Amino acid sequence: MTSASGQGEYFGMNDPESRKGGIGVRSPLSRAMVLLLAVVCGAAVANIYYAQPLLPVISKALGVSEGAGGLIVTSSQVGYALSLALLVPLGDVLERRRLVSGLLALSAVALLGAAASPSLGALYASVALVGVTSAVAQIVVPMAASLAADHERGAVVGTVMSGLLIGIMLARTVAGMLAQFGNWRLVYVFAAGVMVVLAIVLRRVLPLVRPAAKTPYPQLLRSVATLVRTESLLRRRMALAAVGMGAFTVLWTASSFLLAGPVYGYGPAIIGLFGLVGVVGAAAATVAGRLADRGRARQVTTGGLILLTASWGVLVLAGRGGPLGLGALMVGIVALNMAQQALLISHQSVLYRRVPHARSRVTTALMVSAFAGSTVTSALTAALYPVVGWAGVSALGAAIALIGLAIWSLELFRPSPAEPVADPSAGVADGADVDVHAAGPSGAHPDDTHPRPHTPEIPQETSHA
Repeated sequence: MTSASGQGEYFGMNDPESRKGGIGVRSPLSRAMVLLLAVVCGAAVANIYYAQPLLPVISKALGVSEGAGGLIVTSSQVGYALSLALLVPLGDVLERRRLVSGLLALSAVALLGAAASPSLGALYASVALVGVTSAVAQIVVPMAASLAADHERGAVVGTVMSGLLIGIMLARTVAGMLAQFGNWRLVYVFAAGVMVVLAIVLRRVLPLVRPAAKTPYPQLLRSVATLVRTESLLRRRMALAAVGMGAFTVLWTASSFLLAGPVYGYGPAIIGLFGLVGVVGAAAATVAGRLADRGRARQVTTGGLILLTASWGVLVLAGRGGPLGLGALMVGIVALNMAQQALLISHQSVLYRRVPHARSRVTTALMVSAFAGSTVTSALTAALYPVVGWAGVSALGAAIALIGLAIWSLELFRPSPAEPVADPSAGVADGADVDVHAAGPSGAHPDDTHPRPHTPEIPQETSHA
């Protein structure tokens, strides 16, 4: 059996070069570690999307309307948003290996509760708890940014975020296949098993990421509000995150009803396969990350918003059915997913550069806004689709994208400050003591007791659009 230390070496965390001179000179993360973190993000966030292609099936099985069934996704997103606000900031002050593995284990318990739910009310409660624990994905992203070397941070974040998008997309495919050959409850049992495996693996190989100091929890939460109040760049990026996630949710909530309806008449397995089309959009994450490393995050944002808006002009044609409608749906899915992924990476890149000492708290603010937008549009789409159909919800998606362009025009003409700022508080630092040599319970090194100074050297962001 491979030892914890040996696993750490395989995952690139025991590099002796990183200990030269007794100072933690951070070496690049290994490809294996980056991919593992990407898998964790994807598997965790998939838990709140398994239900989307199953909404018609679950609604029928529980004897409820499609509108009521559509709120299953809304319930999980409410839990996810609450967790983003209340749990993710703890990534700045708690040891993250224990935090991440513990949340994955709790997620497995919540998923088993969803599988055993006897009624819609019980399922609402269970998936809300699943949403709470699945926010572990947003603890992993800033942790990956902290572990990465300066020159690779954008690319690492892009790869981890591509795992997140692939998880969202493959959740539909996996859920559809399992429901087709078993039933919808089997999907949640499968997801619980995945969480157990990942909790065990991460506990063995994830490096210790010790906080530099402890801060009282109320003060930690207040610091998030302070960041939002004082950073105009954060406020604008939060608004754009809500726009991108809102448009994304409109598409994937409504498309399940469109594909299961009389225009196409597909079963859950076929509906789930459309998630594979969306996986193509994950490629945008790594490209956007590399561009951000070169200081071109603003161009990525501009292109992403234009593509997001244009995608709805194609998607509306999907309501016609037939080969033309099917082709339009597939092209629109790829375009919208590429746009959303590029936007997220651009937001994270500029904000992690602006506030390097509080990456978990910045992630909290950004993702709370994103999933607030997702929750609102999920409920709107479920309520509006039976009334206005595909054309109506496509108009809703296009209107949301146009709002994003209007917000971005303000940033283009009146740019927010984007230079890195110093930590105003000595009590909390996201650049915590990262013990890159501790890869498991037996992997700690007693001589790694001094904080490792780390100053971001991310390229200057260009000011033109």
